[in-house]
Amino acid sequence: MAAEGPAARLDPRLTVFDTAMVVVSLVVGIGIFRTPALVAGATRGAGPFLAAWAVGGAVSLIGALVFAEIGSRYPRAGGFYKVVAYCWHPLPAFLLNWAQVLMQGAGAAGVALIGSEYLLRVLGRGAPRAGETAWLGALMIGGLVTLNALGVRAGARTQNFLSLAKITLIAGLALAGLAAAQGSEAAVSAPAPVATSAGWLAALVAVFYAYGGYQYTMNLAGDVREARHRLPRAVITGMLVVAALYLSINVAYVRALGMDGVAASPLVAADLARRAVGGAGEAFVSLAIFLSAAGFVNATILHVPRTYLAMAEDRLLPPALGRLDPRTQAQGPGLAFFGLTALLPLLFLGSFERLLAYVMFTDALSLAVVASCLFILRRRGEADRTGAVWRMPAYPWLPALFVLAVLAVAAHVLIRQTPLALAGCAVVAAGVPLYFVLRRTLA
Repeated sequence: MAAEGPAARLDPRLTVFDTAMVVVSLVVGIGIFRTPALVAGATRGAGPFLAAWAVGGAVSLIGALVFAEIGSRYPRAGGFYKVVAYCWHPLPAFLLNWAQVLMQGAGAAGVALIGSEYLLRVLGRGAPRAGETAWLGALMIGGLVTLNALGVRAGARTQNFLSLAKITLIAGLALAGLAAAQGSEAAVSAPAPVATSAGWLAALVAVFYAYGGYQYTMNLAGDVREARHRLPRAVITGMLVVAALYLSINVAYVRALGMDGVAASPLVAADLARRAVGGAGEAFVSLAIFLSAAGFVNATILHVPRTYLAMAEDRLLPPALGRLDPRTQAQGPGLAFFGLTALLPLLFLGSFERLLAYVMFTDALSLAVVASCLFILRRRGEADRTGAVWRMPAYPWLPALFVLAVLAVAAHVLIRQTPLALAGCAVVAAGVPLYFVLRRTLA
């Protein structure tokens, strides 16, 4: 029998509330403040616009149920890697995680950069000087890495505060926008042409980006108390909160600004806030976006090092990245490594938009591969013998629908943004020789 690794020694400490707050912050990043203009431009009408958000929310909730059952059947720290290795093979598991190791740090860096820009705006600094936002983002990442190094509970408390602040600010903005829209002419629009299939797919790419992130709570399964029962409840609760927030604020966008106003405004939340509360609106929404960015970065710091831990156990990363403090449950070397993967892109890469398009293709394929593991886990049926597993409804139709939906998104990105999609493929392919080198040197 294999020796017991650090993941097996994890002491579960997160509650349902803690984990639900992680889900909220993983999903509600900056997407809801950036993507509505893209969705409005693709759908070209208030009805299709809101329908795209409802459809995207429904598909994402199905995905949350898929990943909740996977986490319930196979609750392991670093579950994203572990479940693919168990169901398929360590090589595809390594390739998916190799891509995520690099892309998640860069993604967190992009979010920190945008959050920093909005923080400077709320401080009234005007146009930032060269490098100012990057260094402020570096301070954000460094501070949150330090907090998580104090232990998983310290990180969870920070997460709960940031998530609750974010929920309050978004809900408040939606209510203020709806109140400002009473008696307004802005929501009245001329009849719009029906969105094309390409338009729907373009809208869903943006919507899925805004809803994405819930799947990574699998990496916290080893930290959740009674994960087989509580992890599904936490994931579903978090996604329902997110869907309610997104639909509310998008209704407010349309009611207050009209479809033309939404489509023409990349910073639609700032325009809504200005309309709702006047001169203070810009500061309000800038603070909301900064807190949202900080919550996303902190949630990423909470879960990504658990993947390093699982891969180190399987000798696919250096053993130091699997080192765990038995008192705090924190991973000092893993947190330091994540900090490097975030800080280097933050200081050397300049475009969040290009990075987003580059990441979306690989993320969609990763979702399809990991979701397919549910079919294998069900067929093997080991967890069913315990009687403790949670089972999602309407299997296998709902999981199949989810897999087809994310594959359609990947196909759309491949067709419309071929160079960036191929760049993502190249990153994944580069992991093949690395896998065999690490297997040989660390065996």
